[in-house]
Amino acid sequence: MQNLLSAFFVGGITLAAPAAFAAERTVTFSVDNMTCASCPYIVKTSMASVAGVDNVAISLEAMTATVTFDDGKTTAEAIAAASTNAGYPAHPQQGS
Repeated sequence: MQNLLSAFFVGGITLAAPAAFAAERTVTFSVDNMTCASCPYIVKTSMASVAGVDNVAISLEAMTATVTFDDGKTTAEAIAAASTNAGYPAHPQQGS
């Protein structure tokens, strides 16, 4: 019985471990093709639809999107792909 409890305890720690290392992360992306007033809305909507994204701030003037997300649920690559699929290729900036 004690071996069974030990196995459940170790298994529980193993399953919980990835969540313990997840962290909030902020990445700024350069976004191509934003040329009009509706473009930022489309980029923001596409990026915000990715599970794990908490906030998206768009600058049409700088042609950037600053995204805060849970890196245990998504990646910068997945967020960039969502924007790219909407017609606005996004690339993480250096240092993000």
